[in-house]
Amino acid sequence: MKTKQLKIEDIEIDVLLKNIKNIHLSVHPPNGRVRISAPSRTSLKTLRLFAISKLAWIKKKQRKMLERPRETPREYLDLESHYVWGKRYTLKIVEIDKPPSIELKHSDMLLQVRPGADTKKKHAVVEAWYRERLREAAVPLIAKWEIEMGVKMEKLFIQRMKTKWGSCNTTARNIRLNTELVKRPRECLEYVVIHELAHLLEPRHDARFYALVGQYMPDWKVYKDMLNQGGLGDGDLGK
Repeated sequence: MKTKQLKIEDIEIDVLLKNIKNIHLSVHPPNGRVRISAPSRTSLKTLRLFAISKLAWIKKKQRKMLERPRETPREYLDLESHYVWGKRYTLKIVEIDKPPSIELKHSDMLLQVRPGADTKKKHAVVEAWYRERLREAAVPLIAKWEIEMGVKMEKLFIQRMKTKWGSCNTTARNIRLNTELVKRPRECLEYVVIHELAHLLEPRHDARFYALVGQYMPDWKVYKDMLNQGGLGDGDLGK
């Protein structure tokens, strides 16, 4: 794979030349970075003309991405808002000389930490708790849809990802899910699970692939739109 760069007006474009058949254009969050993936022998002149023809679309995507509201950095202070499965909770810090824990009670998220715990420690406790909740929810969903779709995943990875809600390595048959999914409605997680498992039947994002996703979740676009409002933007799922 070869990497090159183009510049159209004030827009810098990363070009990846690799063993594929078609040209793919994508705009990536958070700042609207543009990428073109193209067959290895495609000339830069051809790609420049292609990019110019798509310039209005690129600018529209970048504008939407930059205008999208983003979650403010967490400070882990009392009365701060946190989300679990689409529901808002008010953070309450409980300092006690016991192992850290989190409990959801009514509309409160009770974060128990040892006295003097700093922001970094509180963040680590919350992130670990989010990963556990996501795994608990994802494992039975994957088992359900493996049977429904007639596929089998090898390994599940839960991690924070900057640009994707999920991804699928079709060779190793591994699936990765973004920890941030635990903050979205549960239906969004189910959509991502179906999307990634569908890649085990069709690796590409082509008409057959989207027909498969629609077969198992007819209203998938509703949940895709919900995820796109969450800050990662279009093209947020991968194989």
